[in-house]
Amino acid sequence: MAVSIDQIKELREATGAGILDCRKALEQANGDFKKAFEFLIEKGLAQAKKRSEREASEGLLELYSHGGGRVGVMVEVNCETDFVARSEAFRTFAHELSLQIAAAAPKYVKVEDVPEEVLEEERKTARLRAKEDGKPENIVERIVTGRLEKFLDEVVLLRQTYIRDEDITIDKLLHQNIAVLGENLIIRRFVRWEVGESSAS
Repeated sequence: MAVSIDQIKELREATGAGILDCRKALEQANGDFKKAFEFLIEKGLAQAKKRSEREASEGLLELYSHGGGRVGVMVEVNCETDFVARSEAFRTFAHELSLQIAAAAPKYVKVEDVPEEVLEEERKTARLRAKEDGKPENIVERIVTGRLEKFLDEVVLLRQTYIRDEDITIDKLLHQNIAVLGENLIIRRFVRWEVGESSAS
């Protein structure tokens, strides 16, 4: 099937993929934009997995103030080269992360960052609640596991639902940006402050 220049241009703008890759994807999808888009994202995600081992020591600190200065966020995002660090797409991604952190108030970047004592406290609370609700012993552990997963979805940035698109998580957004920018990207760390909260929180 013949693919128009406009179709290629539209797909290239949406994905950041090369012209030849866009043409090939559209031809394979018989001109179906959605299928071609998904094909390129999948291909990019596969490449992103390979890139995730590469060192990322460039990047930036994104600062964001929300609600007239009531919430402040600082997030460090790393990439492999200064060229990507200065790009509009990378800066936009870092800004989106700061908005996410301001709105959704995660406490950790990834699951591995959650201290074991915090997880154990959540398990204990969930187990106690299940027993208070009179749940049978044989399903208590399943309830505990389910509640722990829900807790992680709330407090771990990479597991949170993206505030602009409920169909994807921040982890998926990260990998889409790795695919588009062609470099390993790492959300290194973040801090979120809110006026009036205690320093212990």
